[in-house]
Amino acid sequence: MQRLGVWPYRAILAFLVWTGVRPWQLTLLSLAATLVAGALIVAGAWFAAGVAVLVASLADVFDGSVARHRGEARRSGAFMDSVLDRVSDMVLFSCLFWALAADADRLAAALALATLVVSLSVSHVRAEAEAAGVALSEGLFQRLERMIAVILGLVIPHAMLPVLVLLAALGAVTVAQRTFAALAGARW
Repeated sequence: MQRLGVWPYRAILAFLVWTGVRPWQLTLLSLAATLVAGALIVAGAWFAAGVAVLVASLADVFDGSVARHRGEARRSGAFMDSVLDRVSDMVLFSCLFWALAADADRLAAALALATLVVSLSVSHVRAEAEAAGVALSEGLFQRLERMIAVILGLVIPHAMLPVLVLLAALGAVTVAQRTFAALAGARW
């Protein structure tokens, strides 16, 4: 899959660099598209929300690459990207909870909340490990995989419940993987 995606990735990256788009603009576009997706989820327009999440995910994938290509990679940009990614996760899964609870789908709503907690925990464990001097990139199900799963859950009718089960379960495995890796790598 990675080899198939190299050429389109490079072509899009070259186009973004050529247009002069700034990394922070892509980061803000990702947040804005997620806010639109959240509103669309609550409104019941799930397919359109899936398209908005796709736009948000693409902007999120390319902001760091554009920064590195333009020689503008800074800790402040990485910090802003990370914080806004967490805000986006909160918006997305909160809106899913809201919509599913409004439809009286208690199991799916509970799984949306569980997925929110797990997705924030995956990022938090990494941040705490890095603060302790342990670099972490391990994890079975990281943000990109979560967003792909959410997009599929939104655009495929009746797929959200299995997607949320997958997100909650594999997210919990990722939290455990990162926690054990951090404990093993830390000098306590």
